[in-house]
Parts: sequence; structure tokens; C-alpha cells
Amino acid sequence: MAGLAGLRPSDLRPAFHMPRPASRTLGGMWTRIPSSSLRVTGADRVDFVHGQMTNNLRGAPTPGLVPCAFLNVRGQIEQFARAYKRDQDVYLHLDAGQATALSARLRRYIIFDQVEVQDVSDDLRTVHVWPGTDLPGWHPDGGDAQTFTLAGSTVLAGRVNRTGTPGVDLHYLARHEDEVLATLPGAAVPLTELDAARVQAGMPDITRDALTGTLPQEVGLDLGGPLPAISYRKGCYVGQEIMARLEARGNARYHLVRLTGEGPWEAGAEVSADGKVVGQAGLHAGPGSVARVRKELTEGSAVTVGGHPATLHLIHAHA
Repeated sequence: MAGLAGLRPSDLRPAFHMPRPASRTLGGMWTRIPSSSLRVTGADRVDFVHGQMTNNLRGAPTPGLVPCAFLNVRGQIEQFARAYKRDQDVYLHLDAGQATALSARLRRYIIFDQVEVQDVSDDLRTVHVWPGTDLPGWHPDGGDAQTFTLAGSTVLAGRVNRTGTPGVDLHYLARHEDEVLATLPGAAVPLTELDAARVQAGMPDITRDALTGTLPQEVGLDLGGPLPAISYRKGCYVGQEIMARLEARGNARYHLVRLTGEGPWEAGAEVSADGKVVGQAGLHAGPGSVARVRKELTEGSAVTVGGHPATLHLIHAHA
């Protein structure tokens, strides 16, 4: 399949567990993921993409998968992606609407590099199968990125943590959607349910939570965070100097937390405490949202989000 293959995502360990309805857990669940995607080909594809992103694509196996961010010169996130390293290409899976901007950015940096960037968003679709262990063709003990045949179509699957427990992102050709979906185990559940599970688990979604424009260390993308997407040893890339400075000084002023509150509030809504703005909230789903707030706030702090009361809960670092 031209836009798909396999790579192994980094370990994305759960921070919290959200109980799921027994009737759905037994057969698993699957959710459509609004997506866009790029395919990068050419002899220099791995080195080229590696030199733009925060994580270590060059050091990943083939096939392999690494979560990553693309930063501006101030170290702020422009796009979050999962990069699949394959024999013939690098497949970049992004949230919906993100591929156009990333494609333009990558093309600006092509000088003598032997690479081509193709937007394949219209050709591909993605679902998240959770937990994914019963997905036909998927080997739970295999690599983090796998390619196999499903309903007569070649598909790309990656082990991805979207809910606090790793599941499987399944990428397939849009023209084969009916056949592929008919083979999936369990029930189709809406994105709102997946959002509620990830909020309970303290998992950010950079686009849906309106966290672009922030530093990776502030929103759970650092080592030990719920969605690690940085290598501090990989060499130069856009924004790398800021990342190295933050690693050396350890002085990011904000971090990712959970908020519980009935809300609702919009993604990006201001979080206030004692009359002062102390951060921004993500998308309200289920019990509340994730949020980027100042580090001085403690467990159980009372805050206000868009006029709604909420309570702050710390997300503990992973080993």
C-alpha cells in the first residue's frame, strides 16, 4: 500500500486507567480518527525527515514508528505526527487538516535533498482499534508497526496509545473502507468516547486540545511524559537549541495536568486561579480535560475554566 507500511512507536505507557463497559471491552472497540497524511520518498527521505523532527527516526528499526513534533525556531510545536519508517518511504500520520502546512514546511527545506513529498490524505483512512489484541492479522507480540492483509487489502498498523492503554492505529485505502470496517472486532464507538478515555488517562491530543504553539515539555511530550516524542541525543533539527537548553536547565514553567469539572469548556480556554490566568485547558470530554498550567499549582487546586469550576490533578511522570 503506497502510503502505509510499518514502524514501531516508542513505549507510550498509561498514566491512568479508565474502566470500560464490559460489553464493549470483551469484543474491543474501534473509532474513526480524523486524519491527514504525507508520504515522503527518495534516497534521502529518512535523513531529511529526521533532520526536521524532535525524535530519532534514523535510529528506529525498519519497519518502525516514532511519535514526533515539528517545531519552529522558538521550540514551539507546529505539528505533531507519528512517523512510520518503511523500506520505500516515510509515512507521516497527522491529525486532520495538518498535512498541508507540514508539506509546505518540508518543501521549504528541500535544497539538494533527493526527496519528494506527497499529500495522501484523500487516499487513506484511519481507525483506532482499542485494545486491538483481537484485530485479524495483528500480532500483539510483534513489532510496533506491522503491515498485513485485511479484507483483501494491504493495511498498515501501528501500536499507539490514545487512551492510557496501547491500541492499534489501522491505516487503509479509502476505497476499501467498507470491506475493512466489516472485519473489525467489537463495536464502533464515537470519537467523544475515545476523548473521554484519554482525558481520564491524562493523554494529550496536540491538535484537538489546542496545544500547538506550546513547548513539548509543557504538554506531556518530554521523556517520562504520557506521550514521549523527543530525543535529546539525535542531533540538530529546527528548535533543537531550545530543547537542549530546557534539558540542561529543566526550567519549563508549565506542565500537563488533568482537570475534572462538569464544564463544558472549549479547547484553549483560559485556566484561572485566584483571579490570575495560570494556563489553558484542552478539549472538554467525559470527566474534564487535560490542561497546560503553571507548575506551582498543587494537587487538588481549585481553578476556573471559562467560568466553570474545576479541580486540578497531577499526572505523575513515567519511569
